[in-house]
Amino acid sequence: MAAAPTAQAGSVRFEDDGLAVPQPKGEAKQPFVIGVGGGTASGKSTVCDMIIQQLHDHRVVLVNQDSFYRGLTPEELENVGEYNFDHPDAFDTEQLLDCLEKLKRCLPIQIPVYDFKRHQRSTDTVRKVNAADVIIVEGILVFHDACVRGLMNMKIFVDTDADVRLARRIRRDTLERGRDVNGVIEQYAKFVKPAFDDFVLPTKKYADVILPRGGDNHVAIDLIVQHIRTKLGQHDLRKIYPNVYVIQSTFQIRGMHTLIRDQETTKHDFVFYSDRLIRLVVEHGLGHLPFTEKQVITPTGSVYVGVDFCKQLCGVSIIRSGESMENALRACCKGIKIGKILIHREGDNGKQLIYEKLPHDIAYRHVLLLDPVLATGNSAVQAIELLIQKGVPESHIIFLNLISAPEGIHMVCKRFPLLKIVTSEIDAGLNDEYRVVPGMGEFGDRYFGTDDDGPDQLFKTPIDNWKVSQVYYRPLKPLGNN
Repeated sequence: MAAAPTAQAGSVRFEDDGLAVPQPKGEAKQPFVIGVGGGTASGKSTVCDMIIQQLHDHRVVLVNQDSFYRGLTPEELENVGEYNFDHPDAFDTEQLLDCLEKLKRCLPIQIPVYDFKRHQRSTDTVRKVNAADVIIVEGILVFHDACVRGLMNMKIFVDTDADVRLARRIRRDTLERGRDVNGVIEQYAKFVKPAFDDFVLPTKKYADVILPRGGDNHVAIDLIVQHIRTKLGQHDLRKIYPNVYVIQSTFQIRGMHTLIRDQETTKHDFVFYSDRLIRLVVEHGLGHLPFTEKQVITPTGSVYVGVDFCKQLCGVSIIRSGESMENALRACCKGIKIGKILIHREGDNGKQLIYEKLPHDIAYRHVLLLDPVLATGNSAVQAIELLIQKGVPESHIIFLNLISAPEGIHMVCKRFPLLKIVTSEIDAGLNDEYRVVPGMGEFGDRYFGTDDDGPDQLFKTPIDNWKVSQVYYRPLKPLGNN
């Protein structure tokens, strides 16, 4: 019997029946590399920008071939008008290839910054580029070198009329690069057009997609983006588990994630942007609650047909990181009751419920379970089991968190297929220490400041601060005696 095709998601591989298969160490999800070539001012940058905007829920980096221009020698600078910038020899293709190979291996790189007015590379500035899901390589000769071409999963040639390209080049070089019109036209006739005929146009045969009219061809760009999404998202966890909901990503959300994940972010900024993201997750989670239709009379005397909020609702935070989500829940649901669950962990598998305080009528309520990070899923499973033991129907539980690891999603969804998970991003997986990567570190320590040695610390050790902040908790009966 033929082996079933597999689907990769983070560091867990899923068979078609949804069962997890351990992924061999060192096996990483390869980024999708797109080459965008074409003549000068054909609209390559516009096409790249449109693709990036439509792929906002993926990590995308743009690598410009122009960044790899070789710096001119003093002799070449004296006769810069005779230098052919459109010839393959004008680029440091070896360095471009090295950078792409590192990105393909999910390694960070440093890209040079080229000054088109001085025709030199910056000596004190580089552009740092981290690993990404999609790598877009853009330039007039990105298809010229066979080794560079071989790294690409998709090759797009932007095909634009020569007169349109000349007009765009004149506008760009005069406004952005400080050149005069006569010089631009002379350079175009002497070097640019012949180089296009000799080196650029012949690479059109290597393209998988020929894109007429560049950025004006919205239909073709939409089809390209759909194809890329298919390649990237065909094994999305949301397709394996329909009860997993990821809030729609925007550049605002990605920007906030960038800030809270940065180890250099201050506590004040970490709390501020975490609260913003938590509020979005809570609002999204509330949207999955049942609603009843309700009619009201507006100040104009008209009838508005709307919905009424779910009345029987409570929050339950998994101490202590989950408490960071309580304020957002209270801001959205006036007077909501909030319960507490404390689970002590020793290593990954050791777990013990040492405290719980829940509303006495929780069995009749819809429950929003709060924990910012879903890692292995062990603590979440025990908390959910407790709620079910208290009489809460599995389908009445919505688990809210900021980031989730595929391993945690698999464990929770496999055990409890009727509950819902709402998160803002799904990360790559867990490392050998069972920490989410890329992750954001110890969320509770960063949010509550217990890893901060600054003057606002109350005591010398994080555990002392924790004891003070949790002083109102009293150990109750263990889970086995409930």
